[in-house]
Amino acid sequence: MYKRILVATDGSTLSKKAVASAIELAATCGAELVALKVVPRYPQAYFEGSIPLSAEEISRIETQWTESAQVQLAAIEKAAKGKGVATKAITVKSDVVSDAIIAAAKKQKADLIVMASHGRKGIKRLLLGSETQQVLTHSHIPVLVLR
Repeated sequence: MYKRILVATDGSTLSKKAVASAIELAATCGAELVALKVVPRYPQAYFEGSIPLSAEEISRIETQWTESAQVQLAAIEKAAKGKGVATKAITVKSDVVSDAIIAAAKKQKADLIVMASHGRKGIKRLLLGSETQQVLTHSHIPVLVLR
């Protein structure tokens, strides 16, 4: 059925449920799991009234985000190993999460993308956007959305 499943995580509770489901699916199919965490770049636009950060401080923040991502991915690798699932963990830096997920899935030759949907509606969806919706709309690889 599936040979390589990419699961995208943001570390949220809902995302953790999607990861658990992706691990179970990979175990059932005998598929490899690719765990992906997209780390944003620190916004460098300066708004009126904000305190501009130094390049060193921005670098420190981005490093902290990357280290946090590695901890999250290590936990996924451990859980997958416990189920006998071969796992590859990758961190990608990008300002556009949906594009990074699709690009990683193509690069890793995934035949399924698994991700969570927070189910935002109305103004929250308009303001916060929907990365899941963007992946669904633009991916040529099948997408399994869990809630």
